[in-house]
Amino acid sequence: MEALKILTSTATGLASLAVIAFIIGMAAFFVCLFSRKAREDAEAARKAVGKP
Repeated sequence: MEALKILTSTATGLASLAVIAFIIGMAAFFVCLFSRKAREDAEAARKAVGKP
């Protein structure tokens, strides 16, 4: 419990929380980006081959 208190009350702890939140957000962004690009590439490949 002391670790949570330090994490939320000190400047270093708050900076750590900000970094953790940023990394999680960045991971979500990249998952969305890569899945969208993969889907677009698959659709382009289907159109190039002529399959519906």
